Amino acid sequence: MHAFDILGDPVRRRILELLADGEQTSGAITEVIRAEFALSQPAVSQHLRVLRESGFASVRAEGARRFYAVEPSPLSEVDAWLDRFRGLWNQRLDALGTELARGRRASRTSGAATSGRNTT
Repeated sequence: MHAFDILGDPVRRRILELLADGEQTSGAITEVIRAEFALSQPAVSQHLRVLRESGFASVRAEGARRFYAVEPSPLSEVDAWLDRFRGLWNQRLDALGTELARGRRASRTSGAATSGRNTT
């Protein structure tokens, strides 16, 4: 499955967001997802399975509990795709920075000019 097929589902994106904060038990993940999406436990388990089988998440057993963690390597495919567009963002952010600097200079210049005027 393609990375965007996995990330296209809001439930799976939310699970990855939870895992980005650190390892979580399947019970903790299920609790959040059930509250936010009104899904059954088996439905949440199915999403966890898809994430695990696609390599986006790993699982380790500790007794009867299962701990899930995000796996960053599949996200590199997404990062590589987004890299093509970063130049567009950077150009616009650089232009915004230039305009903000111009605005600050203009404000200082007009502030200095009005403070030196005699208003009487």
